[in-house]
Amino acid sequence: MRPDCARFVPGYGDANAHFHVIGDHPGVHGGADTGVPFTNEAGHRLQAALAEAGLLETTGDEPTVDRTYLSYLHMCVPDGDAPTEADYTELERYLDAELRAIAAHVLLPVGARATAYVLRNHTARPADDGLDLHALHGTEVLGSGFLVVPVLDPAEWTDAEHDRLVDGLRELQRTDYRREVDLGRFLAGDQPYHVR
Repeated sequence: MRPDCARFVPGYGDANAHFHVIGDHPGVHGGADTGVPFTNEAGHRLQAALAEAGLLETTGDEPTVDRTYLSYLHMCVPDGDAPTEADYTELERYLDAELRAIAAHVLLPVGARATAYVLRNHTARPADDGLDLHALHGTEVLGSGFLVVPVLDPAEWTDAEHDRLVDGLRELQRTDYRREVDLGRFLAGDQPYHVR
């Protein structure tokens, strides 16, 4: 999937990921120099929390992932200013295709724009202007086929937000967070067939 832009930062990680981390764009969370999402100062802060929670094996400009995929709402590197609404709309199809292809169980939108997008498009929860991301940070929100764990932009974190995300992800992994559909009713015999 190649968007029509001079430079872009493609998704990175495990194609069979359980966790899909979705940021805003490379101008906010890094990757223009490395080609890997979440590789600026705030991105490395997020990587440290993901590693502590067991979603990354190593951190850095080429982190080693563990059941995790990293990508952006808008994968093109903006020239100067932030992308326009039309730019986001143009690239939305790439993220949607990526979401379907990766089919992770848990979405981790990072920052206000990514969280509003995921809540609006993948849950029944409204994503209005009154979104309290501080309250939602690191908590589980049921979605349509996904669990959603909103993440406050790491540039705004204190140690408390780091710890809250790590604790929330560790607790989530102690449960059966997987989202599967039983299609056994369509098959002969008594063995169910589960799909993600």
